[in-house]
Amino acid sequence: MQRLLPVVFLALSVILAPSYGQNANSATADRKPALAPATDTSQPAPTPPTIPANAPRMSKQTRFEIIRDFMTQLVYSRAQFPMGSKGLKLKDGVATPNGQELQQLIALWGPSIKPGDPAHISFVRIKDNYIHFDLNGGAVHRKKWYQHIEVAGANGASVPLSRDESTDNPHGSYLDVYFDKYVPEMSPAQLRALLYPVLDFNARNKEEAYLDTVPPKVKEAIKAHHVLVGMNTDMVVHAKGKAPKKVREKDGDVEYEEWIYGEPPADVDFVRIVGDEVVRVETMKIGGEKIVRTEKEVILAKPDQEAEAKKQEQDRPANAPSLRRPGEDPENVPKPADGVNPMPPATPPDMPSPPHDPGSGDMVGRR
Repeated sequence: MQRLLPVVFLALSVILAPSYGQNANSATADRKPALAPATDTSQPAPTPPTIPANAPRMSKQTRFEIIRDFMTQLVYSRAQFPMGSKGLKLKDGVATPNGQELQQLIALWGPSIKPGDPAHISFVRIKDNYIHFDLNGGAVHRKKWYQHIEVAGANGASVPLSRDESTDNPHGSYLDVYFDKYVPEMSPAQLRALLYPVLDFNARNKEEAYLDTVPPKVKEAIKAHHVLVGMNTDMVVHAKGKAPKKVREKDGDVEYEEWIYGEPPADVDFVRIVGDEVVRVETMKIGGEKIVRTEKEVILAKPDQEAEAKKQEQDRPANAPSLRRPGEDPENVPKPADGVNPMPPATPPDMPSPPHDPGSGDMVGRR
């Protein structure tokens, strides 16, 4: 009997071991991992390079090195690039267009590359006083060598070897880096530092590149996966991820969108967005407590329309045409006595024109 006891205990341990391990694994699988605060892996910004004012022109060997070093490189954007045929220009660390002009291009054509998005340099060209970089294929598709070849067909008509394809590329953009008189001699590392206001060559991932473009308070909130009133939609996505549920509602004349994060019995966050800005954050706790935040916790810099208007007025040439008389002061312009301008004279109705058949020299436009 004493000899059988160890055998019985051994058999029971073999039978019960799989079920215990299965229960442990199921309990581990049911436990959802919590969002851990992101660690700060950002690197300090490179110091702007000091290129002497009397630096010589870039040599031919350096041009080859820069083209070979930057071609097909993967970078992360620190600025917003518009679609269409207009890219960004960088000079003295300032990118243009910016402010209201850039927002108008984004609203008209849409964004090509957003801050934090990866982009590859597809083409590099060094001109007299600037360096041109095509991003994601550029704004225009470049033809292949065989697309320029044509052969003579019947009656001397030329026939291209390849079919005619559109050269428009709405998804790409470009960057031009301008210098004062000519492109000076510099190393690839100095050029990377010059491009840092727009392109980041040192970021290891999209999140790291994006965090370097936001204010410090927003950066800390994104790391803690916390939404602040005043954030935009891109910041909310980086902080909490894409919303599992979205609800569109209307409060009076104001239309808004509610982004819902979490499900009971866990905490649930209701993020209300009007336009592109967070205006209200409501959190329902597990115990039934409701926390509502509506006051702005962060104020993002927006394009100043008055500053843009003043800048456009300053950029206006001195000899621009005007309706004022020579030497007339704009403040002393004659005004009506009652302060109300008279109604302009009504334009006469269009007289019907007699029918006319276009001849050989007429220009005809049809829709």
